[in-house]
Amino acid sequence: MITPSSPHFSPLDLSGYFNAERDGLMGGFSRHLKDDGWSERLSGLQSLRGIPFLFGSPGSDDVVILRPGERSIEIQTEAIQLTYLLFVQAAPDLPDEVPPGFGKVAPVDNPSAESIAGNTLGNMVSTYSLLFEDGTQIEVPVYRRFAIQQRHVCWGASPFAAMPSQGPHTYLTYGENLALGRRPGVEYGIAEGRNQSGRHYLKENLWLYAMPNPHHDKRVKGVRLQAVSEESLVYAISKTNVREHPLRLQQRQKARLRLPEGVALNVLGELDADDAGDQIGIDLGTVISARRVLHYSATDWISALHDVQPTPSADEVIVEYTGHPDARIFLRTAGGKLISEDLSAFAGAPEKRRSRLEFLPVASANRAVKFLIVEKGTRTRVPARLHVHGPNGEYLPPRGHHRKVNTGFFEDNYAEFANGHNQYAYVDGACIVDLPVGQVSVDISKGFEIRPLRRIVEISDETDEIVFELEKVLHWRERGWISSDTHVHFLSPTTALLEGQAEGVNVVNLLASQWGEMFSNVGDFDGCTTLGAKDFGGSGEFLVRVGTENRQQVLGHISLLGYEGPMIDPLCTGGADESAIGDDLVSTMADWAERCRQQGGLVVMPHAPNPQAERAADIVLGLVDALEIMTMNPRRWQISAFALADWYRFLNIGHQLPLVAGSDKMDAAALLGGIRTYAKLDGRDFTYKSWMDCIRLGNTFVTVGPLVDFQVEGRSPGNRIHLPSGGGKVMLRWEVESVSVQPTVVEVIRNGLVVDQYTYDRLSLLGHCAVNVTESCWLALRVRGSVDGREEDIAAHTSAVCIDVAGRPVFAATDAIAVLSQIEGSIAYLDTLAPNSSEAKQARMRAALELAHHRLHHQLHDHGVGHDHTPVHSVHLKQEH
Repeated sequence: MITPSSPHFSPLDLSGYFNAERDGLMGGFSRHLKDDGWSERLSGLQSLRGIPFLFGSPGSDDVVILRPGERSIEIQTEAIQLTYLLFVQAAPDLPDEVPPGFGKVAPVDNPSAESIAGNTLGNMVSTYSLLFEDGTQIEVPVYRRFAIQQRHVCWGASPFAAMPSQGPHTYLTYGENLALGRRPGVEYGIAEGRNQSGRHYLKENLWLYAMPNPHHDKRVKGVRLQAVSEESLVYAISKTNVREHPLRLQQRQKARLRLPEGVALNVLGELDADDAGDQIGIDLGTVISARRVLHYSATDWISALHDVQPTPSADEVIVEYTGHPDARIFLRTAGGKLISEDLSAFAGAPEKRRSRLEFLPVASANRAVKFLIVEKGTRTRVPARLHVHGPNGEYLPPRGHHRKVNTGFFEDNYAEFANGHNQYAYVDGACIVDLPVGQVSVDISKGFEIRPLRRIVEISDETDEIVFELEKVLHWRERGWISSDTHVHFLSPTTALLEGQAEGVNVVNLLASQWGEMFSNVGDFDGCTTLGAKDFGGSGEFLVRVGTENRQQVLGHISLLGYEGPMIDPLCTGGADESAIGDDLVSTMADWAERCRQQGGLVVMPHAPNPQAERAADIVLGLVDALEIMTMNPRRWQISAFALADWYRFLNIGHQLPLVAGSDKMDAAALLGGIRTYAKLDGRDFTYKSWMDCIRLGNTFVTVGPLVDFQVEGRSPGNRIHLPSGGGKVMLRWEVESVSVQPTVVEVIRNGLVVDQYTYDRLSLLGHCAVNVTESCWLALRVRGSVDGREEDIAAHTSAVCIDVAGRPVFAATDAIAVLSQIEGSIAYLDTLAPNSSEAKQARMRAALELAHHRLHHQLHDHGVGHDHTPVHSVHLKQEH
């Protein structure tokens, strides 16, 4: 918000003393190519950092220039008392000199020459003298790069006693601007930093200097300006009687504000406090943010609930700001009415405050407390996910983490997570958190086998360190189960390792890919390194491997994990969105899958059920090792029924694909390992290679919390049981355990349908049942339960045990015909729309799809299934659809 100027300052009228025109200045005051001339356009009454100044009008003399050897300029005023005189000023740019002994520096536009602009310091540019009514005076030297600085400076050449006249600036992120329907005002990256000082590097600056008056009680009748060793410019002067330095940077403060009538929150749940906003501001300071108060239930917080979310306030915000003690806060209503109040009105005891606004100070978070998170029993420090909030719901991040986690796509990939209204940081087991004195609420979690910890702790003036013990209550890792996330993007490998450790995810698959003209994690791929492995200096317990997700807009996506050697390219093909506009379709997913297999990798079809196209052919061809269920954040949605139905379809035509799970993490609102795969080692040593082998064998389950061990006749998922003609009865047994997500219903699934179900009301359970089998089928276990209280949610699902009766695997004609149609659709795309510059390449790609179609079509006949399937697109004759 652009606020009115502070009433504690009065500008001096210099119109009778101006002796030069800004527009015609030359030499060290001349305009640079990057300048937009903003300082030359300053005219009349202007507010800089909330301070009023009176500038001259362009077209006539509008600036005071001081030149060595010329007479001083004595500005007369009526006799006044003041504590500071504030100057808007600048020194001339000095030429960049080559260091002696180097000769000529080439090229002429060498940026290193610009990197010293403004570093010269200590020259006495001028003197300013206060002339007192009693005839005495004081003289203050004005040194280069102290009270004054040249207009164009390099990075780092800030003056020591002057501030830039513009700024500071606050910004919303790109994603937040778009959510508000606004065009971002600054480039990406600057916006994500949320603020700038107002210093311009190699662009024009003017500088504010506050000259102190040590004799507050004496009346001033004038000020004398005298050049000494250099020219300088004085644009404007203002006086004040504030006691504290008017330009001194102030500490961040917080207050709880009840919104007056007519002031409403925006769609972000905030007031517009950035430079583009017009709802809230401070004249001698900056409103950093104004975000709604979050009301947490203390009872719920210390309960066993899996996820405790606050209730957002509709009429209260936490205002974070910096402000001079004499500053005023402003609010603007939707009707344009401006409401203001002195910050000093909120000081003192509440009953003595005289304010039109309900603005209650919030205790400052300035007590540095060390958090240690350790394993109960061993006291070993362990990585974890951490959330802390204060009594008003304000997030209190550990040092080095965002105060507000950016949840936009490709915005925040820095070991953080936003779950609804709760924000988290990933820490390695030790961190410093700046806390207020009083009660704070803490939430610490570490995966699906360790009991999450939520606690309210008391912080005193003596609190230096708090130790939190995490208790492991489930021991599935010790029983040989390995957890994994098959689908993560954008994180650095070391950040992925930290998040995996903190979430209890043993294997994180970080996937390089292409996004139109952008590429991600390509430099992290080397085809050999498994970060965290013993061979690479790690403990071997938590691993990160960089693979690739190779993608096409229409035909689909495929995840290629753990392969060795060169990267399988192209990463994407066929045009936008996945590859670039105009790119040829040069590879099918079948091509990529075969190369991955040849290079020792694992082929996964990601984020079922989509895209439903070529993936059908690749599964029929036996080129796929597993099918992935994707959930970005279980609080938003859990295991998709549509994804499971897609998997059931392939099981129903005899393809016993194991289930795996991936978060497809692409932003900070997605939870790495929020859905994860568990695979059984069955006595193998744990390595990345043995993990891939276990996935291929198929003894897996996917889950958002409950852990499931399921057997049919003592055989685990991935196995096949053979029964004689007529079938028989099989015994099913299961064990389900969870630390916090309550399993509510266990469903026995046969060929995609529920054949039995059992209701539970506890976290740990055992069960068994018998199922009559008369024809070939597959069996799996589905567990319902919810992280967010939705009764219909699916929380876990095992892979399948297949049962062949009389040597014939299960085969459902209806599902086979649906799969045939997907393959025909892929062929139609190749024939009709796919970008193609080579008939030979297209023929080769089409041949793979034709082979899959023929194979499945012949299976229909081999099973004696009569069908009247009419192809939706010709397989045998190439033609446009």
